[in-house]
Amino acid sequence: MRKADRLFQIVQILRRANRPVTADAIAAELETSKRSVYRDIAALIGQRVPIRGEAGIGYVLESGFDLPPLMLTADEIDAVALGATWVAGHADESLARAAQDLLAKIAAVLPEEMRPFLGNPAMRAVPVWDRPKDGIDAAELRAWIRAGRKLHLDYADEQGRATQRTVWPLMIGYADATRVLLAWCELRGDFRTFRLDRITAAAFLDAAIPGSPAQLRTRWLSTILTRE
Repeated sequence: MRKADRLFQIVQILRRANRPVTADAIAAELETSKRSVYRDIAALIGQRVPIRGEAGIGYVLESGFDLPPLMLTADEIDAVALGATWVAGHADESLARAAQDLLAKIAAVLPEEMRPFLGNPAMRAVPVWDRPKDGIDAAELRAWIRAGRKLHLDYADEQGRATQRTVWPLMIGYADATRVLLAWCELRGDFRTFRLDRITAAAFLDAAIPGSPAQLRTRWLSTILTRE
């Protein structure tokens, strides 16, 4: 790996981390020596990249520093193309359009020599052909999740038994052919998942969920860790 590429990757490693990263960890990811990492860190600091830390403790990249957003490697372009084509083939119509728009925006500003990697990626997701129809507007559902508001659902389980639930929507999960809503269910007093194609009717309520969406997500994560 060229030194310039290695310096770029070190910045990438630091900016995606939420805690100090040791030279050992950086060296392992880049398949280089710890001594090279120390030299590279010193070179970056000499170029006024705001890195804090020291040997044996770890390094962090201070907030306020970023690289130009489209200095992408071929692997990163493959990742973007794969993710966008998966969304285009699996998500609702609004997100599918957004994925196509994203690819167009990236292609417009990529360096000329990198555009073939995006236009002809080395991998592509296969779209879903027989996906069941959702019983709720997924775009509006995402808006309600972001707003932290409640939903009232008419829902049929896999045996066709009908129930009514008031839920606090948290996130939408995507499987190969179906989508599910993860939410806190007031009836069950716990987190539950609801397949979007089994929702027979939905009312978007003005009532806010207790707390914020971020607090609800933290609560769900703590529940998952407890169950493990």
